[in-house]
Amino acid sequence: MTEYGRSPGSEPWHPEDPLYGDGGWGGQQTHAGQQPPYGGQPQQYPEQPQYGDWGNGQQADYGQAQQHYPYYDGQGHPQYPGQGQPQHPGQGHQQYPDQGQHHYQGGGWDTGTHEHVQAAYPTGPGGPYEGQNAAHGGGQHDQYGGHDAYPQQEPEPEPRASRRAEPEPPQTDWDPGPDQGEHAFFAGANDDDDDDSDEPGRRRGRGDRKGKGGKGGKAGKKRRNGCACLVVVLVIGGGIGGVGYFGYQFYQSRFGAAPDYAGNGTSETVTVTIPKGADGYAIGQALKKAGVVKSVDAFVTAQANNAEGNTIQAGVYVLKKEMSAASAVSLMLSDESRNNLVIAEGRRNAQIYELIDQRLGVKSGTTEEVAKKEWKSLGLPDWANDNQDIKEPLEGFLYPSSYPVSKGMKPEDVLKEMVDFSKQKYAELGLEKKARSLNLDSPLQVLTVASLVQAEGKSKDDFEKVARVVYNRLKPDNTETYGLLDFDSTVNYLRGESKLATGSVDQLRQIDDPYNTYKIKGLPPGPINNPGEVAIEAALNPAKGNWYYFVSISEDETLFAETNEEQNRNREKYLEAQKNGQ
Repeated sequence: MTEYGRSPGSEPWHPEDPLYGDGGWGGQQTHAGQQPPYGGQPQQYPEQPQYGDWGNGQQADYGQAQQHYPYYDGQGHPQYPGQGQPQHPGQGHQQYPDQGQHHYQGGGWDTGTHEHVQAAYPTGPGGPYEGQNAAHGGGQHDQYGGHDAYPQQEPEPEPRASRRAEPEPPQTDWDPGPDQGEHAFFAGANDDDDDDSDEPGRRRGRGDRKGKGGKGGKAGKKRRNGCACLVVVLVIGGGIGGVGYFGYQFYQSRFGAAPDYAGNGTSETVTVTIPKGADGYAIGQALKKAGVVKSVDAFVTAQANNAEGNTIQAGVYVLKKEMSAASAVSLMLSDESRNNLVIAEGRRNAQIYELIDQRLGVKSGTTEEVAKKEWKSLGLPDWANDNQDIKEPLEGFLYPSSYPVSKGMKPEDVLKEMVDFSKQKYAELGLEKKARSLNLDSPLQVLTVASLVQAEGKSKDDFEKVARVVYNRLKPDNTETYGLLDFDSTVNYLRGESKLATGSVDQLRQIDDPYNTYKIKGLPPGPINNPGEVAIEAALNPAKGNWYYFVSISEDETLFAETNEEQNRNREKYLEAQKNGQ
């Protein structure tokens, strides 16, 4: 098949084709020898240029195709090459492919067809080549089975500027068109395309013509028109609705107040957990989900309007439902709403385990048992627990802070969160980097020194001096204590006590335990508590001095000495203070 269904052969249009046989002129077909249908006068056909060569009579350079010239018989009837001429089989003829030439067919210019047109020179009487043998087409077979292949036609329109131009397509009785009873708006974009199906390069197959003229054509078009109307309505309606919605959202975001409750809330309370690192929007989302505030934007606005709004910390809060955003911010900034597990500086792990059990509402000893069984899977750093004599693997890794702990949580999850936070803080403080500069073997020893400072000191100034005492006693050339720390805090730790009167020095030196610094030189195997940031900073940056001794007379005063004699005098002051009940 060639383009748009036309065959390159000599077959005519299908009989069901609306233009077949009648040439589009009401079913009348002109045969040779008949009078033309308009007044009986022979039509005068001006010379028709082929292949787009208008007005100069020159032949177009398309395979040297020849022009078709009609000649007239003795009665003035026009004759065409091959019409009524005897066929001479064997005479050579040359066929040329259709390359855009125009032919009269069915009352109008037929363009774009791909029929093989045979150029022939007439040899009959009166022709311009009378008496000569036909050079072309002498053996041409009648393509239309005896019918006049070139019926008389109406005079052609004036030549156009281009061979591609053609007259208006013929009107039919099956498509009224947009200007004959049907509004163009409802005709659909494809209707025009259908009417112009005979344009060059757009010719359709025979089946297309049949479909257009078939039954139900108008009904199908009306259905398409109805669908088109519905689509237009939906598109326009959806567009207006979309513009209205986004316009409202834009107005609300720029000028409208965010939805908010009024007042301090209902009598119903809820517990809300705020994770670490949550910003205002994350906090607002958690509160909205719990039914505390009406919108996230209202909370963010209230937080921004509060001078201390950015100080809201992670933790567990007990709040009321349906609170105004401003009331929620104020309550979260007060101690009244805080329901976190707060770990104070210097707490031992045994004490922290009990606090977790109470908060989770589980049996006493549950968290401690989990810690002993699962401590290896809780995320401790590689440098932790490098000493086999450590009593409590997690000691020193439950950093003092506020943790969101509430019923329903698992002990292992709570412990892991605390260990992770401890690692984060120790990395920020630089324990690993500064261990060697302090003549210590590992970051764990830095943490151990900090735990001793936390247990023995009373203030920041005390912490820095106590740290210096520890480092001085650890020196190999120490002739005051000869490498012994002699700290009561380590004895209290191994005993699980917290007493000022631990016993005489002689008694203490009899205790055989790795944590007994009265007997074992150097640092204990590991931390004896969970030191806070101030104590850790003091261990990393000790004060400068030659102190080897210290004694606390009261909560507010600690005395430091460089020699044993000076230390004995300070001890007398301590005993005097004890008598006076200080």
